[in-house]
Amino acid sequence: MQDFSHVNLQARALEALMSCSPALKAAQVDALLADWQAGYLVLPEAGALPPPVLNPGRPERPELVPHTELPRRRPGSPGGHAALLHAIAHIEFNAINLALDCAYRFSGLPADYYGAWLGVAAEEAYHFSLIEARLRGLGHAYGDFQAHNGLWEMAIKTADDPLARMALVPRVLEARGLDATPPIVSALKRIGDTETIAVLDIILRDEIGHVALGDRWFRYFCAERGLAPEATYLVLMARFDAPWPPRPLNVEARRKAGFSDAEIACLEAGKAASTVR
Repeated sequence: MQDFSHVNLQARALEALMSCSPALKAAQVDALLADWQAGYLVLPEAGALPPPVLNPGRPERPELVPHTELPRRRPGSPGGHAALLHAIAHIEFNAINLALDCAYRFSGLPADYYGAWLGVAAEEAYHFSLIEARLRGLGHAYGDFQAHNGLWEMAIKTADDPLARMALVPRVLEARGLDATPPIVSALKRIGDTETIAVLDIILRDEIGHVALGDRWFRYFCAERGLAPEATYLVLMARFDAPWPPRPLNVEARRKAGFSDAEIACLEAGKAASTVR
């Protein structure tokens, strides 16, 4: 085995982050996590942040367009069914890069921060493989439909502050996936796609843990700075113009992921009802 005992974790995370092939990226993530668990990699030291990644590695396709140009994905037709699964695959592929960037971008944090986000990257790669297989079963491949870059755009916006990153990527964007899953499952039940439903059950279970991890570290950074987490969350959502979650919320999943009943009630009331001081 190659000796990685003097290799900084950030260098290895960046290598995987910049890989364009989904299969290669997944293999690099698995190797990176294994080497980290084996103690072969050096913990990133506190100091200047590494350069932000503006364009992580991804295949030439799908074509990226503004989210407003994407049609609604309804599974009632074969094309709509495949487009819906493609959208989920795109989210999962982006989630690999987002988790890798959490490990690459921020320095001087506790060891379990890095290990946890590398674990998330490996789970996201697994999710991508499951959805990609279902997409192939419908006669399509990742890249056959257009997609948008909204998840990575928020990563760029929050590249200089781990507090903002934890608030606005796991606790806003990924938490929206918790809310979106039950309606998608209902739509897939209507067309009898039990195989994809089984995959979504796995993804939902794991994504609750990913959002909970973001919640844990968001509260950790708030405690370091003497900030009230739930008030700070609303401030950051307004400051970064983060999307407000559409209703209905998946209340049970959000509770498991760390959202309090008061916070859920605030989000359910809608953006217009919130007051940011």
